Amino acid sequence: MESVTLFGLTVAQFEDLSLKFFLTALIAYMFFIIWNLAKESRAGKTGTAVLFFALGTGMFGFMAKSVIAKVLGIE
Repeated sequence: MESVTLFGLTVAQFEDLSLKFFLTALIAYMFFIIWNLAKESRAGKTGTAVLFFALGTGMFGFMAKSVIAKVLGIE
């Protein structure tokens, strides 16, 4: 049985590459949204830091999960 290829990659390789690229783009867009929210609400330096800390914690947890799994060899 031949493996299905898409753009010269297997389906699993394409999915892995797409997930990493689009998830990175989504996280960058979320940081832009947080920055824009802080700017529009005139939060100041402390308020901006609190917004980034509070709203960015979830994204950090998601990224840390994959790093921890790779370090422990759980993948």
